[in-house]
Amino acid sequence: MIRGSLVFIALLLASMPAAAHEVLNGPHGGRVVEAGTHHVELVVKAKAVDVFVTDANDKTVPIAGYKALAILTVGGKAQRIELAARDDRLTGTSPLDLPDSPKGVVQITSPDGKTAQGRYH
Repeated sequence: MIRGSLVFIALLLASMPAAAHEVLNGPHGGRVVEAGTHHVELVVKAKAVDVFVTDANDKTVPIAGYKALAILTVGGKAQRIELAARDDRLTGTSPLDLPDSPKGVVQITSPDGKTAQGRYH
């Protein structure tokens, strides 16, 4: 099941346009990418993963009801981290220490069930 999900995500990522860009040093010190109509900032510190979501105009999105999944590369292997809404962010904890700027993808799901993905290079 997990392997099938990873294959699906890899295929989905391969079909995404290459025009999306990554901005370093977002408002919370993380990396910001586009995810559908949102901007998603990934902040990683040791085992902690925080994701901040803004709209296309960089206004904070009320995060209640959102959830997310971060799939980050750690030591050449995919590490899945479930993220839950807390205060103004989506947050989770990895069982392993993470690099400061991991490669991977964050998939966010809005309260209405729509999903979007942001890819970090």
